[in-house]
Amino acid sequence: MKAIVCRKYGSPEVLELKEVPKPTPKDNEVLIKIYATSVTASDVLMRGLNAPFIYRFLIQLMMGFGKPKNPIMGMVLSGVVERVGKNVNSFKKGDAVFASGSMSAFKLRFGAYAEYMCLPEDWNLSLKPANLNFEEAAAIPYGAGLAWFYFKNMKIQPNHKVLIYGASGSVGLLATQLAKNSGAIVTAVCSAKNFNLVKSLGADKVIDYTLSNAVAQLEEYNFVFDAVGKTKTSVLKIRSKKALSPNGKYVSVDDSAPSTSKADFIKIKDLVEQGKLKPTIDSVYPLEQMVEAHKYVEQGHKKGSVVISIAKN
Repeated sequence: MKAIVCRKYGSPEVLELKEVPKPTPKDNEVLIKIYATSVTASDVLMRGLNAPFIYRFLIQLMMGFGKPKNPIMGMVLSGVVERVGKNVNSFKKGDAVFASGSMSAFKLRFGAYAEYMCLPEDWNLSLKPANLNFEEAAAIPYGAGLAWFYFKNMKIQPNHKVLIYGASGSVGLLATQLAKNSGAIVTAVCSAKNFNLVKSLGADKVIDYTLSNAVAQLEEYNFVFDAVGKTKTSVLKIRSKKALSPNGKYVSVDDSAPSTSKADFIKIKDLVEQGKLKPTIDSVYPLEQMVEAHKYVEQGHKKGSVVISIAKN
């Protein structure tokens, strides 16, 4: 099968298209023919190790020191079940599915940058939302999983004021929708070119972080959510950490190692099918252009998800 292989950490050029053996499912696994995957900010960070020392150490603790233990990256996918292990009961050949290989910081499955991948039946693996195509389905697991992990403990109430910093990225756009679904008054922070997008997904107010008067537009918020992480900052972001109401809370996507249970994953799927969570696709690349896709994501200005199309249905 074709796969993108990463045998060392470094620039996007370390990613190479190769022919590798097709995996065989174990008794509790399903073999998935992958139709689409996504290049996430985490993929770029893990491939390049372009982070402070502590983050580089943690990445290599998960992926391997010196070089990746599994040279095929990628943790999110959509596709069709091609074969099931003898102990699998929940899936059958021909099922359209979507999945995330990330259950927790140390329960990870890489391998979605390929034509086929095996996942255990009890992993974050579900029938694909019926109202999404394969490319759209691949744009859901990463952003929704991270946003869900942080938001499920916030206990947002109707009319709570919530600020989403980095609202136009894959995590921010899903976080904006989750906050709005809870009845919050949502302020989205992004560049002005993305105002219409974040408003269409539920933002009530918008702030352009590049403007000189951006800080003056801050209010007091019950929750401030940093959806871009601690490696990027601005004057507005620094000031937003204190723009909190009494008992307000500031949460960064880098605050802890996220985990997503299968029950959470199914709830996300249900919200998608109810029309309460919608994917946003910035651009679509073929597998052969993975290097270009990584270069684009590395710039840090994508709107929603960058999807890799691997097979057509």
